[in-house]
Amino acid sequence: MNASSDSTETFNHEKTNVILLPLSMYVKQTIELYLSQLNGHDASGLHAMVISEVEKPLLETTLEHSGYNQTKAAKALGLSRSTLRKKLDQYGIS
Repeated sequence: MNASSDSTETFNHEKTNVILLPLSMYVKQTIELYLSQLNGHDASGLHAMVISEVEKPLLETTLEHSGYNQTKAAKALGLSRSTLRKKLDQYGIS
């Protein structure tokens, strides 16, 4: 499935039809919910908050998927290994 696609995709997983939505739709829905819960208060630092909330689990999951091989994880993420290491340090991921 293309991560930037705006269409849904259906597949059969363990005899259950599962509808996959693009990640962007989940992000949009979550941000809309967050903003609606501010009760009239202004949002502040929203971009940095969203990036950190998405980036940390992205790094953790990719690292786990690669067998904790930083070279493989960096390649999968499209980052240099040194950039990955900086980001791992930034989020306290070892």
